[in-house]
Parts: sequence; C-alpha cells; structure tokens
Amino acid sequence: MAKVELKQPVIEEIANCVNGAQAAVLVQYLGLTVEQDTALRKELREAGVHYKVYKNTMMKRAFEGTEFAELDQHLDGPNALAVSKDDPIIAERILAKYVKAHKCFNFVGGVIEGNYADPDKLQEMANIPSREVLLGRLFGSMQSPIANFARVIKQIAEKDGAPAEAPAAE
Repeated sequence: MAKVELKQPVIEEIANCVNGAQAAVLVQYLGLTVEQDTALRKELREAGVHYKVYKNTMMKRAFEGTEFAELDQHLDGPNALAVSKDDPIIAERILAKYVKAHKCFNFVGGVIEGNYADPDKLQEMANIPSREVLLGRLFGSMQSPIANFARVIKQIAEKDGAPAEAPAAE
C-alpha cells in the first residue's frame, strides 16, 4: 500500500472532526507529564471536546479549502488540536487553566465560529463567563430594582405604623 493511501484515513478523520465545528484550537503541548495530559484529556472529553495530536502535514491537508485553513501558519512544531462542535468557548476555558498552570503549554491559534483568533484573543475569550453565569447576572440585575422597591414600601409602611385592620365581618 502506498503512503498516500495510509495517510488518507487520518486526513479524513481530521476533516470530519472540524466539519461543522464551532471552534478549533491549536495548542503547543510539550512539557506536560503523563498525569497532567491524562487529566486534560479527561476534562476535555467530559466537556465534549475532541482533543488529539496529529501530524502537522495531515492537518494542513485536512484544513485545505475550509475556514480552518488560517491555522496553517501555525502548523510547525508539536501541536495538538482541540475541536468543539457544541460550545465555541468550552475548549478555550479548559485549555486556559493548563496554559496558566504550565509555562510550557501554550495557545498557538484558533478559529472560533469562522473567525481567526491569535493566542491573546483565545486567552481573552477563555475569561468570558459561561452562559449560565451571564444569565444569572442578568436576572439578578433585573430583580434588584423590584426587590429594592419592595423594601422601600415596607419601610414606609413600618414608619407610618401598622396598617389599619379591616373590620371584622359579622
């Protein structure tokens, strides 16, 4: 079998992985211990993120003609690919924890919802709170004026004395 025939399934695997993906992030993974790498892979897998180390030439061929072709400029050296099909930010959040904890583990580049992101942009996006946190903040800020109004009314009523009681029905 020719080498091209052996490489084609890997290229197709990468192409299928990034097809329809919300985000694809390249990281330089050198320097992690086996335990750290296992913990990272487990956390990414539980979040629904596909994470794998591929050869750079295979990724270049798989990215040809797609929105992920902008990552070709970073395909030199040891890179791992993290792909998320559901949440465009989850991979960055998880990877950012490892980038912060390990000096040798770095963001290289990424494509988020069709837009190229450099390492600084990826780090910035990782710091965005989750959807649930943002919704909680929104509802809290919407509830705050109503709660304050109710407290003021209660204080006014207490200041003026107890409200008059309704006459008893006979």
